[in-house]
Amino acid sequence: MISFNRGDVVTVDLGAVSKVRPCVVVSISKADTQRNMSVVVPMTTERRGGECEVPFPKPVWLKEASVVNVLGIAGVDNARVLRRLGPFPAHIMKQVEAALRRLLGF
Repeated sequence: MISFNRGDVVTVDLGAVSKVRPCVVVSISKADTQRNMSVVVPMTTERRGGECEVPFPKPVWLKEASVVNVLGIAGVDNARVLRRLGPFPAHIMKQVEAALRRLLGF
C-alpha cells in the first residue's frame, strides 16, 4: 500500500477514459473508517482558463505546464493510487482549497 497524505501529488488510475494521471489528494487521511478511499483532484495539460482551474509552476516530473482541475474532483479507492510523487506547494494548495470552496458553495 502506498503511503500518502492530504496535499500530496499521487498518480491515480482513474479508469479507461481518464487513464493514469497525477492528482492532488484533498481529503484527510482515513476520512471514513468503513471505506479505504480518498478524494483527489486531477492535474491536466488541457488549460481552458476557467474559474475551476488552478495553475501552478511546472514541476520536474511533468512534461509540460498543467493546471489542477477541481471540476474533476473524485473519490477513489486507495488501491488505485499507484505512486506518491511528492508534496504539492502549500501556497498553491491554498488556491486549490479556495477553488473547491467556490465550486462546492462553502
